Amino acid sequence: MRFAVFVLAALCCAPAAIRAETAQTPPDRRIAVTIDDLPWQRMATTPPEALQARHDALMAQLRMAGVPVVGFVNEDKLEIDGQAQAARVRMLEDWLDDGHELGNHTHGHVDLHAVGMPAYQEAILRGERVLRPMLAERGKSPRWFRNPYLRAGMTAEDKSTLAGFLAEHGYRLAPVTVDNGEWVWAFAYARVLDGQPGTPKRAALLERLRLGYVPYMLDKLDYYERQSQALLGYALPQIWLLHANELNAVAYAELIAGAKRRGYRFVTLDEAMRDPAYARTDGYHGRYGPSWLHRWAMAEKKPKTFYAGEPVVPKWVLDLAGVDSE
Repeated sequence: MRFAVFVLAALCCAPAAIRAETAQTPPDRRIAVTIDDLPWQRMATTPPEALQARHDALMAQLRMAGVPVVGFVNEDKLEIDGQAQAARVRMLEDWLDDGHELGNHTHGHVDLHAVGMPAYQEAILRGERVLRPMLAERGKSPRWFRNPYLRAGMTAEDKSTLAGFLAEHGYRLAPVTVDNGEWVWAFAYARVLDGQPGTPKRAALLERLRLGYVPYMLDKLDYYERQSQALLGYALPQIWLLHANELNAVAYAELIAGAKRRGYRFVTLDEAMRDPAYARTDGYHGRYGPSWLHRWAMAEKKPKTFYAGEPVVPKWVLDLAGVDSE
């Protein structure tokens, strides 16, 4: 008790700047979750007999976490030999039944920078042939579009053309601020899961990947919060990129719990996008697809030192995934 009185007295006598810093409220940490590559990220390589169980496990994780999600659909993954499969369409219905929203991620997961604008626009329209009537049955329509690979145009003209096309068809582009190498961890997890016999070594590797994944993702979240504070002066309502895969089918709920322990509350994509920062200019004109926080920093000509300190996927995970970089 005497210690508490002493601390209170010390604060009262401290300079105003110190008192203000001590009394400062924590940042308003908000984040929206988006999950790409529905109905399943590695559809072509997932053992058909395992697909439904893995999907069910992911849906169970989503229910356990209990936060709003927008899922982005690749309609080619609904098909075998060009024909939509009822069981795969039903996987999308599960998302809707659980109250999540679905958006368009193109047919074929095509790269705008590789195929060009006309083919890209066609892929967007082909990406709603099942989705739009499915949503219409529920009195809804697709509202969100996510660029595969986050590639959104290398020129101001292409970006403007795409924005006009999306608006014409009732879509709004869903950016990403918390980008990450989650897909590398997931590829590694799936390769171990499917490529090695059921041995203690396999089980240990799967557990090591699961336990390493969540801290890596939370470190990325911390990094982009710092980037937001440095660029904007406040904690932006973030937009998180994840995928429908085997790793999130075992680790998603713990990932969400970890973000909550860091003070984040989960909001809809609509709420996040109401922040005025999302109207900022995209200053990136390169081949790849960085975070929108970095695109805005590029528009302001930030030095290379601004981007320093981003966590990276460990080499042992890259090796397990069979890739050179994230």
